[in-house]
Amino acid sequence: MTLTKRQEKLLEKIVKEYVRSAVPVSSKLLYKKYDFGVSPATLRNEMQKLTEQGYLYQPHTSAGRMPTDRGYRFFVNSLFEKDCFRVEEEKKSKILEEIKKEVDDSIKLIQILSRILADNSYNLGLSFLLGQEILWKEGWEKVFSKPEFRGAEITSRFIKTLNSFERNIKEFASDSSLEPKVYIGKENPVSRDNEFSIIAAKFVCSDFNCEGMFAILGPKRMNYNRNISLARFLAQSLSED
Repeated sequence: MTLTKRQEKLLEKIVKEYVRSAVPVSSKLLYKKYDFGVSPATLRNEMQKLTEQGYLYQPHTSAGRMPTDRGYRFFVNSLFEKDCFRVEEEKKSKILEEIKKEVDDSIKLIQILSRILADNSYNLGLSFLLGQEILWKEGWEKVFSKPEFRGAEITSRFIKTLNSFERNIKEFASDSSLEPKVYIGKENPVSRDNEFSIIAAKFVCSDFNCEGMFAILGPKRMNYNRNISLARFLAQSLSED
């Protein structure tokens, strides 16, 4: 079923609010914060329709709504359709200067890449060199500081997802492109755990005669706009002649 413009806007705001707060989003908050031009009752009705269609999830009767995998996917697809991906010019300059200043070979490149991914996405950053088959990871403290990791079980599941990713790193590398690919929850081809997402992209760096891929791995509740923008910028910048 096609969503109405109001439902699209509503879903977008719910995703953004949930990503920001990690708290189920209520119709009351949406009514106070945004101008939808309708009553709270209409907003609740629209949220119920989005829930019935599988875009939202209500953890219990009195709670607000959270995006499902389908809700996140609709949101991410709309970002690509609108080409919303931008990195601030100041941040671009800082990242490029960091690479230029610190990188003098392909090994150092993936170390710095992983650090940049972690520092700017606040998730786990990974970089992999094809040929040499070297994988580098950064950002453990950033990803484990997120509220999702309050229990040992979710941490264990994250480690299992990461291990599956590492075992199948060549598959990800061969399937990657300069345009970032986003795997949300159960879309992950090597781990069906629905709590995490992966953003992966390929790079070809002529300066150091190397080819590889990098990825951002973290909870589904991540800032997709910021992280995809970062991945696209890095892939394109490294691959320019």
